[in-house]
Amino acid sequence: MEHASTNRILGILLFAAAVLGPAGPVSASAPTSAPAPLVGIDEHLGQTVRKDLKFVSETGDTVVIGDLIDRPVLLTMVYYHCPSICRPLLDEVAAMLGKLQQVDMVPDRDYRVITISFDQFDSASGSSRLKDEYYHQLPDGFPRDAWTFLTADSATIAQFAESVGFGYKRNSKDNNFTHPTTLIVLSPEGKITRYLLGSEYLPLDIKLALVEARHGIVGTTIVKFFKFCFSYDPASHKFALNATRVVGLSTLLGVAGIVVFVAAAGRRREKKVH
Repeated sequence: MEHASTNRILGILLFAAAVLGPAGPVSASAPTSAPAPLVGIDEHLGQTVRKDLKFVSETGDTVVIGDLIDRPVLLTMVYYHCPSICRPLLDEVAAMLGKLQQVDMVPDRDYRVITISFDQFDSASGSSRLKDEYYHQLPDGFPRDAWTFLTADSATIAQFAESVGFGYKRNSKDNNFTHPTTLIVLSPEGKITRYLLGSEYLPLDIKLALVEARHGIVGTTIVKFFKFCFSYDPASHKFALNATRVVGLSTLLGVAGIVVFVAAAGRRREKKVH
């Protein structure tokens, strides 16, 4: 019943988001020709990633990345010997994946995860070791195919990074990279629908981002609606409907409706008089 109620509310919010449109201006859904920033994130919301590029998976197989983007995707870009923020990002992703089933999101059905190394010297064997490490942190029964680790040559990496606006730079002194950290959400068509910055993610935030991606909705409209209507209870680790806010919003909408109706009725009376 709880999942059904939440899904009904999600449906209402999706309808509202579709009516209101994206939270901000969205670029055309075409690969960008502008180069990625030297270091940082240049958000390409609404644009389509390079789906024709070939990568090597953790099994050593060559794959066209577009073949993996057939459902909503959570994309991370890291490098395997990173001494700083890559491991904490992957740790958080693994922990979050373990909680997504609590909000009725099933791996390999509702989403898949893709991790791409932007270091040309990382290999399939490194991908395999890293996948095994994180796979053991996931719940029993988590499909192995639901999280794929990819490597590629420098040209392929640069082209894909440019298409998602991910800027990185190798440091000549220690051979490490200066780079940002983000979780990028893609639609089944490869459209970039969200950048989730920071190092901590709530399962419901991820669910909402994936629901948006499934419907091709770009931006944060639905999250603003949902976070207004729901409050997070840290004790139960669940979101509960905030009745006070919902009633208040309903009251405001009702008053606004009455004002609009009265104003329209007044204009109609004035027209009849004249």
